[in-house]
Amino acid sequence: MVQERLTDRAYTAIVEIIDDQDLSVGDRLPAEARLAEMFGMSRTIVREALARLASDGITEPRRGAGSFVKSRPSHRMLAFMPASGLAATLGTYEVRFVLEAEAARLAAARRSDEEMAAIEAALADLRRALLSDAPAHDEDMELHRRIVGATANPAFPAAFEALVGEVEKVMRAGVDISRSRPPEVIGAMMREHEMIVDAIGAQDGDAAALAMRWHLSEGRKRLMP
Repeated sequence: MVQERLTDRAYTAIVEIIDDQDLSVGDRLPAEARLAEMFGMSRTIVREALARLASDGITEPRRGAGSFVKSRPSHRMLAFMPASGLAATLGTYEVRFVLEAEAARLAAARRSDEEMAAIEAALADLRRALLSDAPAHDEDMELHRRIVGATANPAFPAAFEALVGEVEKVMRAGVDISRSRPPEVIGAMMREHEMIVDAIGAQDGDAAALAMRWHLSEGRKRLMP
């Protein structure tokens, strides 16, 4: 746990370097050894932090050249989650890629007619919210909950609920950031949800899992400018 907290601290410190120094996409970060010296941490800790940043799409390692800025966290995102919590919040995506993609696959195979109707109703509620000025994160969360609940396995809702606090931050930030961009961004978000629901309705598990994973991947990208 101590090492994990140190890795979070290094992750945060690197994000702050990107922000404070106004580094642009493609700019090179200080060398691993230099970062370790700056933070007073081992190179192992810094290396793990850089690996997590790369997984979250913020940095990009280049063999023999170091790490470079791949994308900058949106300032709007930092209004919903401080830099100190960024590692934990974005880290939930790694779990969601596994949990929710498999949940969508199982929901496609196991959902009842009543559960499908509830999923479609939640999708309609989300559509209304996204196309209005409403926050929309509650409707987004409800749709994801309905899908997880249609797995016929109570372990999935229990696991999802353990992530809800961090997931809600992502959903709030994602809608806010998307609304600050051209209208087609909200349209793309809506189509991603529709693809998931359509695949579940067609009982196509592979398509449902792929659509969910695509949606989560695109959602993470929307958190960057």
